[in-house]
Amino acid sequence: MLFMKMSPLLLWALMSLFVPGKSSPERTKTVEFNVKPGGVVHTFSEGISEYECTFTYASQGGTNEQWLMSVGLSEDDRLFSCSVWRPQGKSYLFFTQFKAELKGTKIEYANAFSQTAAAGQHDVPLKPEEFTIGESTVTHNDGKFSAQLSKLTIIGRTRHDEL
Repeated sequence: MLFMKMSPLLLWALMSLFVPGKSSPERTKTVEFNVKPGGVVHTFSEGISEYECTFTYASQGGTNEQWLMSVGLSEDDRLFSCSVWRPQGKSYLFFTQFKAELKGTKIEYANAFSQTAAAGQHDVPLKPEEFTIGESTVTHNDGKFSAQLSKLTIIGRTRHDEL
């Protein structure tokens, strides 16, 4: 599996498959949702065709934040992507847990990010020990996750077979 060792060029090439060009609206979609503090577990899902991304989390502190989830299906139906992020940059919430699951795919690449406090707000990958990448899930690691999350990106290979 490629997981987090994918080169930036290869990642760009894979992600470019999901950039809306001549693709139909059924191939990509971005939806807004509220991330709510209070320590209660919340779930948000979005899908295309038979593929679905589900983001489950609990957070503390502050007030609701507007987040986005983008899902995309490649033109050949072989790759499904899911990104969850805060468009304003740094999240002021502390995540006590998170889990993302792709239904109908096997994860080929995943990474989670936090934001630096420095000007420019750059994405900083979480340390590998902070989360676990499974066959279809990305999950925080209890006791090792720093409670900071600003973006999660996952690409899964579908089980689409040629006839």
